[in-house]
Amino acid sequence: MSASEDQHVPVLRDEVLDRLDVRTDGIYVDGTFGRGGHSRAILDRLGPAGKLLVIDRDPCAIEAADTLARRDERVAVVRGSFGDIEQITVAQGVLGEVDGIVLDLGVSSPQLDDPGRGFSFLRDGPLDMRMDTDAPQSAEEWLNSATEQEMARVIGRFGEERSARRIARAINDERKKQKIGRTRQLAELVETVLPRRGKGKHPATKTFQAIRIHINNELGELQSFLEAVLDVLSVGGRLCVISFHSLEDRLIKRFLRDYSRVDPALAKLPVVPPDAQPRIHLLGAAVRAGSEEIERNARARSAVLRAGERVR
Repeated sequence: MSASEDQHVPVLRDEVLDRLDVRTDGIYVDGTFGRGGHSRAILDRLGPAGKLLVIDRDPCAIEAADTLARRDERVAVVRGSFGDIEQITVAQGVLGEVDGIVLDLGVSSPQLDDPGRGFSFLRDGPLDMRMDTDAPQSAEEWLNSATEQEMARVIGRFGEERSARRIARAINDERKKQKIGRTRQLAELVETVLPRRGKGKHPATKTFQAIRIHINNELGELQSFLEAVLDVLSVGGRLCVISFHSLEDRLIKRFLRDYSRVDPALAKLPVVPPDAQPRIHLLGAAVRAGSEEIERNARARSAVLRAGERVR
C-alpha cells in the first residue's frame, strides 16, 4: 500500500470511531473497504485478540485489502457485496457475533480519480461505472440497449432529475447516430438539454449518479444489508452508515427509526411484550462533516452518518 493510501483520512473517521466504541477483543466489519481508511482506524483500536472482516466488490480494493491482511493476521478479506452480509458472516463463522459494522457508501476516491472506471465526467474515459469490474453490464452497454422509457425511469428515480424524459430522449436520438461510449460524450449531451448555469453542479451530475446506482444495484444492495444486519450484529453491536445522497439516507433513516420504536400495533398495550420492544437504540442524531473536514475533502460535503446499537 502506498504512502498516500496510508495517509488517507476517511470521511467522518473520528465520528465513526466514537460511535463504534471499538472493543479491543471485538469482531468488526468494514463492508466498503475502499482505500481502507476506516479499517486501519479500527485496527488501531483493536487488540491482538480482535478481528476485522473487510468486504468490497472492487478488485482494486481487494488487492489493497489483501496487502493489509498479509501484514496483519487480525484481518480477513472477502470479495463480495455488503448486501450479502448474512451469507458472508455465516461463511466466516461470525453470524450474530459482530460488535460493529461500518459502511461508507457511494463511490470511493480511487474509483472517481481513475478515468478508466467511468464514474466521473471531469476527465474523459469509457462509460463503465461498474464497482465490480466482472459484473455483466457496463453503463455503456445499458445506455445503448435500454429503452427510452427505462432510461427516463432510472434517471428520474435514482437521479431525482426533473428533466429525465428530455435527457432520455436526447440519449435515444444521439445513439441512433452513433454509439454512446465516453463519459465526456454523455456529459456534453446532457448539457445540451440542461445548459450549465454559473458555478453550480454540472448538469450531468444527477444523470451520472442515477446510471451508477442502477448499474450497481446500490439501493437494492443497501436494502438487502439492512434486512439482515440485526441478525449479523451481536446484542450491543453497533452500526455506522455514511451515505452521500438522499435516496440512501432515506432508507437508513427509516430503518433506524422503525427499529428504535415499540411496534406501533402493540404500543398502546398496558404491558408491551418483549418481542415488540425496540431492537435499536439510536446513537445520537445524524452527523455531517464540519467545515475543516470539507475543506480538506470536498467529498465530505454531502456525507451523512447515522448510527445505532442493537439492544435485543
